[in-house]
Amino acid sequence: MSDQSPTVQMQQVFESHAATALRLRGSTANERIEKIRKLRDAVIAHTEDWYQAAYADFKKPAGEVDLAEILPICLEANDAIRNLKKWMKPQKVWPTLLTLGTSSYVQSMPRGRCLIIGPFNYPVNLTLGPLISAIAAGNTAIVKPSELTPHLSGLIAKVVREVFSENEVAVIEGEADVAQGLQALPFDHVFFTGSPAIGKHVMAAAAKNLASVTLELGGKSPTIVDASANLKLAARNIIWSKFANSGQTCIAPDHVFVHESVKEKWLELCKNEIKKAYGTSLTEQASNPHLAHMVNARHTARIKYLLDDAQARGARTLQGGGVDEASCFVQPTLLDQIPADAKIMEEEIFGPLLPIIGYTDLDQVIASINAGPKPLAYYIYSQTNANIDKTLTQITSGGACVNHSLLQFLQGNLPFGGVNNSGIGRAHGHYGFKEFSHERGVVKTQFDFAAMLMMPGQVLPIMRKALKMGFKIL
Repeated sequence: MSDQSPTVQMQQVFESHAATALRLRGSTANERIEKIRKLRDAVIAHTEDWYQAAYADFKKPAGEVDLAEILPICLEANDAIRNLKKWMKPQKVWPTLLTLGTSSYVQSMPRGRCLIIGPFNYPVNLTLGPLISAIAAGNTAIVKPSELTPHLSGLIAKVVREVFSENEVAVIEGEADVAQGLQALPFDHVFFTGSPAIGKHVMAAAAKNLASVTLELGGKSPTIVDASANLKLAARNIIWSKFANSGQTCIAPDHVFVHESVKEKWLELCKNEIKKAYGTSLTEQASNPHLAHMVNARHTARIKYLLDDAQARGARTLQGGGVDEASCFVQPTLLDQIPADAKIMEEEIFGPLLPIIGYTDLDQVIASINAGPKPLAYYIYSQTNANIDKTLTQITSGGACVNHSLLQFLQGNLPFGGVNNSGIGRAHGHYGFKEFSHERGVVKTQFDFAAMLMMPGQVLPIMRKALKMGFKIL
């Protein structure tokens, strides 16, 4: 980039994408596949660099980089490489009675110039994953990675520049004002991953240009452990999914409803899982290579405030509770007896605090969940099919998992996304390709049987006969 102001730079890059976007409408599946393959290979080639950058930004463990950053990108790329020709093929549609003599199909067209705004918690996965979908659909893209993870953002920019020319895919780094400046440009599609609060601003900005949006947001994803659950399985999976990435995961269990008859036993299993995986003392856990830290001091202070507020209102700390603000570390913490008016029960936690809520009436739990905004994820641990079916029917969420957590994200053949407050649109695989595509309906006339409807004196009698029949044949 030049020494010009960021606003001028953004405008110039955006304008340079116009001609490229027109050219890419005619790009072949093989051309797109080759770009995706190069991007995948570049990500793999920089594996050690990803480890170092992730650790420098917030001590993210190498194992989590493998599982939650590099692997999903490889799976997303491989899926597109295998299936893109099929996805791009026009989908034939049967004619209706009014269109006899025609052939119809749905054609997937690129949306055009796209903006991808990535988050800090999984910067590689949740920035380059949507980019793969955008490239598969034949678009150009400007990528804005998170300023909160500067080492990873810089590496994302380096990898993208190794693979793409700037007039097709460009990375623009900077603070929040850069993201705001980009949103003012008339993109054809905006893909944003972040909080619901910021998502509302992104949607409002896109509305000024009537741009379509994909919003991958979050919310307070609930978990239920009923009396029939495999408690050891529930403890292991919930502890892993909650405290991976120090709880900075949009689909992490936010809080857990546990049946009173098994609550104490399950809590003991959870404490053992934490001790076995991470140790017990603040010093031991803060130096544990398998625990990420909070991304910065501001986010650490927010989590400490939620913890202090809950404790001040009477919440009981069952495990953890320590905070080392100097190193941006918060212990994996289990909380019980949290009052309903505690701040931790009102907002998405996005950190390593897990509220535990005992229950006896499943209907009350369902009512409590439904009283809040629709979450991004819902989890239930149960061996009672009636409970599983009942909650899956009555609780709305972006995705759901039975007897596990987070796996719905790794199932690339499923649509991933939220609903209302937790998001708009879908990602992954064919769903991601469709999200970055405009599905155009095309009709080709072969025999013009519909011509009689256009003949003077013919339309009225035909329509009257159809009306008498109640349009049943149509």
